[in-house]
Amino acid sequence: MEPAHLFAKWKFTCDTKNNYYVCPGEHRLNYRTTDRKGYRQYASDPEYCKQCPMLAQCTHSRNHRKVLTRHIWENSKEWVRANRLSRDGKQLYRKRKETIERSFEDAKELHGFRHCRLRGLANVKEQALMTAAVQNMKKMAIHLDRLEKRGGSPLFLVLSTVQMKKRETQCPKDTGFSTI
Repeated sequence: MEPAHLFAKWKFTCDTKNNYYVCPGEHRLNYRTTDRKGYRQYASDPEYCKQCPMLAQCTHSRNHRKVLTRHIWENSKEWVRANRLSRDGKQLYRKRKETIERSFEDAKELHGFRHCRLRGLANVKEQALMTAAVQNMKKMAIHLDRLEKRGGSPLFLVLSTVQMKKRETQCPKDTGFSTI
């Protein structure tokens, strides 16, 4: 005999304002406690559940009590999930593989990010920063190369940026601007 399938958690309605769940049989599961990991527990009244016609679909518990858990950050997780499943969220998620995931893959495959070469938090941070610096330099080199191919002068771009930085550091002292 195949075991009966239990109701999924989404079949229970959550009332976050009054802090309880409602089961498919229209009975409340009241808040009971919060564990150390941040999960709130909601439990049904076993006296009501004993007579419920949906008991076999709800729980296999010997004491006829259904217990649901909900993390304290579940509201935020639901907001993120809804945002990800929206039209704009799906477009951004598709773009992720072209931007963020490619950067991690590059670090892993080309820069030894699969395993840390050194031990200790400070050394691992240093390796991560050096990898990020190398990746940024590669991006800058690619961008300057594309600019040069389009007819722009990368040297002009670099020199104009240096000139701007010089002007920023040479602010008169009486203006109240800090120097870098």
